[in-house]
Amino acid sequence: MGVLLIIVAGALVGGFVSGLAGFGTGLVALGIWLHAVPPAVGASLVAACSVISQCLTIRTVWHAIDLRRLWPMLLAGVVGVPLGSALLVHLDAGLFRLGTGVLLVAFSATMLAARARPEIAWGGRSADAAVGLAGGIVGGLSGLSGALPTMWATLRGWSKDHRRGVFQAYNLTVLAAAVLAHAAEGLYDRPTLLLLACAFPGTVLGSWLGARAYRRLSDARFHLLILVLLGLSGLGLIWPALTAR
Repeated sequence: MGVLLIIVAGALVGGFVSGLAGFGTGLVALGIWLHAVPPAVGASLVAACSVISQCLTIRTVWHAIDLRRLWPMLLAGVVGVPLGSALLVHLDAGLFRLGTGVLLVAFSATMLAARARPEIAWGGRSADAAVGLAGGIVGGLSGLSGALPTMWATLRGWSKDHRRGVFQAYNLTVLAAAVLAHAAEGLYDRPTLLLLACAFPGTVLGSWLGARAYRRLSDARFHLLILVLLGLSGLGLIWPALTAR
């Protein structure tokens, strides 16, 4: 019963944050679930519940998604994930996660301190694809595939729906690929599928509540929310890297 409550609680909170921000299931749910399940099982649950939440809430910003413009970033992200995974044997993963965490915290702090929001208008699809590829590589190395695309969408100066449409479509694509990879490796065994079935109702309810709250957010408050979540993601990478040394 204790494990079940932990799974449901993590799913509810993770679903809410994902519904509210368009990402963040792993940021909040994994910390709860790891009190009850091993990291490999937690990672598989995060990937599956993230896809469920993304599918349920992407209609909120579907009108702002331009797939003709976005597909280079999506395709590059899918290509980048296995490249990042392959680099794990050649790079110090701990140092890389530490560097990524410092980047996220520095970016969040700088954007929060700035009086005016900086905007980048150059690059077009080529720049979008480069960011998507880099995001996929970072995802393969650290698990935060959406960090760089989220930063890029923030720097583009787009509206909250347009920004969320970019990184939510990106995260959904990359995480769906991750679910397929986990399934191919046999990680979704019967016990994990039972846990996923327990997490499903909480994910659905949390996503619905989060999506309703999202509609009430102004552009400025959404901007603040994204920066705070990026900063917390960075701290989540920095702390384990420091304590492991």
